[in-house]
Amino acid sequence: MATVILVRHGRTTANASGVLAGRADGVSLDQVGREQAAATGVRLAAVPLAGVVSSPLERCRQTAQFILDRQSGTPHAPLDPDLTECDYGQWQGRLLNELMTEALWPAVQSQPSAVVFPGGESLAAMAARSVAAVRRHDAAFEAEHGPGAVWVAVSHGDIIKSVLADALGMHLDLFQRINVGPASISIVRYGAGRPSVHASNTDAGDLSWLANGIQAGDAPVGGGAGQQAP
Repeated sequence: MATVILVRHGRTTANASGVLAGRADGVSLDQVGREQAAATGVRLAAVPLAGVVSSPLERCRQTAQFILDRQSGTPHAPLDPDLTECDYGQWQGRLLNELMTEALWPAVQSQPSAVVFPGGESLAAMAARSVAAVRRHDAAFEAEHGPGAVWVAVSHGDIIKSVLADALGMHLDLFQRINVGPASISIVRYGAGRPSVHASNTDAGDLSWLANGIQAGDAPVGGGAGQQAP
């Protein structure tokens, strides 16, 4: 299969003020977030991307544009609502330090598969739609560009954590063990037999080795020699 690079949007005005933005309008990258997204675009400049797909929310569209600005031949990022933020319902727009006092908060931390946000979406439904979307786009990019294709999905922290948990074979109740920072890069390849996670929550490092894609095959016993830059 192709290789997907999962990019979280850069820091936002809501992140900086401790607010759960959810799907609210008008939440954009702050100055730090723009710098983070620009740095991610620079990291990915060495990788010819088959495409970029983005959540429709402004902060992801802004981050996707920083990536596209460093690419040639990838003029725009299609928007996929299945990659959008979780619908946090009545939690949306509230301060995180207030939400920590809610009776639902411990379940969000320890049993997210059972959580349904009041007036909103369940974390299980969020995970199902986002994993299905990434796998669907991955198959489409491979069909069009071949198994060496590398593409980017720009999305949100809980979405990317769900995709990584699925690729790692983790139950959703364990996904809070995964961290996904602003503008971070994670890398997954969906092989014929199983997915393989090649990076998680990185914000620095050379990615030129991805220019030739990730070769399919069995996992090397002992870890192998690693990826080689072209």
